[in-house]
Amino acid sequence: MNSLIGQFDISDDRIKQIVAETINGADDGELFLEYSESEALMFDNGRLKTANFNTDQGFGLRAVAGEASGYAHSSDLSEASLLRAAEAVSTVKSGYSGTLAAAPARTNRHLYGDDNPIPSPSFEAKAKLLQEIDAWLRAEDPRVRQVTASLAASWQHVEIVRADGQMVRDIRPLVRINVSVVVGDGDRQESGSHGM
Repeated sequence: MNSLIGQFDISDDRIKQIVAETINGADDGELFLEYSESEALMFDNGRLKTANFNTDQGFGLRAVAGEASGYAHSSDLSEASLLRAAEAVSTVKSGYSGTLAAAPARTNRHLYGDDNPIPSPSFEAKAKLLQEIDAWLRAEDPRVRQVTASLAASWQHVEIVRADGQMVRDIRPLVRINVSVVVGDGDRQESGSHGM
């Protein structure tokens, strides 16, 4: 996915025009677009217990006029939806005349790649990894009574369009694995967990 703004059914220039007209006369505001994917697998007591996959997309349009804020959002990336949001947000400026705040200085550094961690490795490979963790822990010590291993991955793509047409984006990949083990000897039982 190259650009979220490109997912709308109208041109980038038309979107920037709507944002500029909506925020004109306000102190601040922006169009915030987001697309995200998430996947979670949990292996518990020797079997794959849960597996989920989810996608979300949408936008939020905001204008700040003095102490008041107007905000509208939708999951429909269409001109009609953006115009409805602009109409709702514009009411916050009624009778107000502000000066648009300057964009903050860009200080962020590129800390990670844009690759989406969800498609690769495959679902089967992820489930096998969790099964191997379970088998390895049980083989290490016969006192292992329960193993829960989970893998969660997400990929979030965010774009912001300011009234002056400035566009910024961020892609946020995240992968986390957690393992919890219960070990017992007679009536005594201990548990431990670790995630990274």
